[in-house]
Amino acid sequence: MDGAHDMGGMDGFGPVVPEPNEPVFHAAWERRAFALTLAMARHGGWNLDMTRFARENRSPADYLSKSYYQIWIAGLEKLMAERGLVTPDEISAGRPLHPRRNLAPLRADEVAPMLARGGPTDRPTAAPARFKVGDRVRARTMHPRTHTRLPRYVRGHVGVVELLHGAHVFPDSNALGNGEQPQWLYTVTFDGREIWGDEAEPSLRVSVDAWDSYLEPA
Repeated sequence: MDGAHDMGGMDGFGPVVPEPNEPVFHAAWERRAFALTLAMARHGGWNLDMTRFARENRSPADYLSKSYYQIWIAGLEKLMAERGLVTPDEISAGRPLHPRRNLAPLRADEVAPMLARGGPTDRPTAAPARFKVGDRVRARTMHPRTHTRLPRYVRGHVGVVELLHGAHVFPDSNALGNGEQPQWLYTVTFDGREIWGDEAEPSLRVSVDAWDSYLEPA
């Protein structure tokens, strides 16, 4: 999906100014937003790609006006509303207005083991890899209306396969609830001048992890 979230290679946003000794959370509500997102995924039945799509699928004005964790909360509200876990009037009021559903809470002692398990996305596949290390490939020119992990700035450009990662869950289908449909995942390295022209620094290289269907032989 082309949207305001896909900022790679874009200008007009000013310089990136790193914050020295940046804390994990800048306010207590951000910590709570993180915790709520983790806890509700246990009951909501959504996956990581659905979560990303819910955050990214909003107008540029809405997306760019929100901070990082405000976007997390907006995505969580959308996922919960779609599944009847919260109602529009409760979102507007910022508090429960109707009888609560009987959901088992995520206990404090369950958090660390859950985070340690993570969410591996590698999957077995009998399909052979189409490309090998050293192959020249072109990122497809595509403008899907739904979730994708192929950034706009590499689309249509030629790079070289640097690594093979095996087969992984395909986010484009997984975000829509259409199954994992695992595909081979590659790291493709692009010369900076291939992407941004002769004005790019000669030594600049950009590496992107790209699923098989994002690529075509060059």
